[in-house]
Amino acid sequence: MSDETGPLRPVPARRPGRVAAAAICGVLGAGLIGGAVAGTWLDGGSEPARPSNFTAARDLWHSTPVDTLFPPTIRGTGAGPGGADREWTRVGVAPDSGCAGALDPLLLKVLEPVGCARMVRATYTDATASSVITVGLVFTQAEPAAMAALANRFTTEKLAERSDLMPRAYPVKATDAAAFGDQQRASWTVRVLTDAPVVVTAVSGFADGRRIDAPQSAEQATADGASGPVAEAGLGQDAKGIADNVERGLRKKAAASPEPAS
Repeated sequence: MSDETGPLRPVPARRPGRVAAAAICGVLGAGLIGGAVAGTWLDGGSEPARPSNFTAARDLWHSTPVDTLFPPTIRGTGAGPGGADREWTRVGVAPDSGCAGALDPLLLKVLEPVGCARMVRATYTDATASSVITVGLVFTQAEPAAMAALANRFTTEKLAERSDLMPRAYPVKATDAAAFGDQQRASWTVRVLTDAPVVVTAVSGFADGRRIDAPQSAEQATADGASGPVAEAGLGQDAKGIADNVERGLRKKAAASPEPAS
């Protein structure tokens, strides 16, 4: 994926049926422990997958313009602390890639049962240039049953609040996000969709490059009574708000895609 407005290049065809069978077996095997369920801020959870929408979503990473997947400007009405409005501006889009370099090894292992076909990411800054946020879309090779099994695992094993499963930041040279690296990650969300073969990730931090020793998941940072610099700066709302918007856009694009040829 490049920082251009045109569609992205295709990849060779996969064999989703074989991957799905392996994915289900892998998810039902021994799992990690700890964490918490990733919240779905928009509608309380993914709707049951419609076969046409699910199939259409699989190829959106290379058939959809960058500005559609990751809008240049995202507005979040009431998305900030206390219901304040937020606005985020895109400062860079990562080249499309596999997941090995874009995800920490442990998170990559957790997602292994559904397979990684491709990952696309973009980084934003807020209107005050005080926070930076990387949002990512992991397009998997799985079918609905495997995505549902992985989503259930995230819920039952509470994986989304494990700080060792945080998504990675994408720093962008010569921008406010130039110093946004692993040590600067402050809040995050990871969502396994069941109506699309996609995992949505977002991670936020301070634009001044400060090291964060006690990151909080977006759920923790936005909970009633949450305190500390991460919560008080609205970094949990930043991660949630951008993830919500990108997730919603993905669903709309999948729903509007033509029916696949039979």
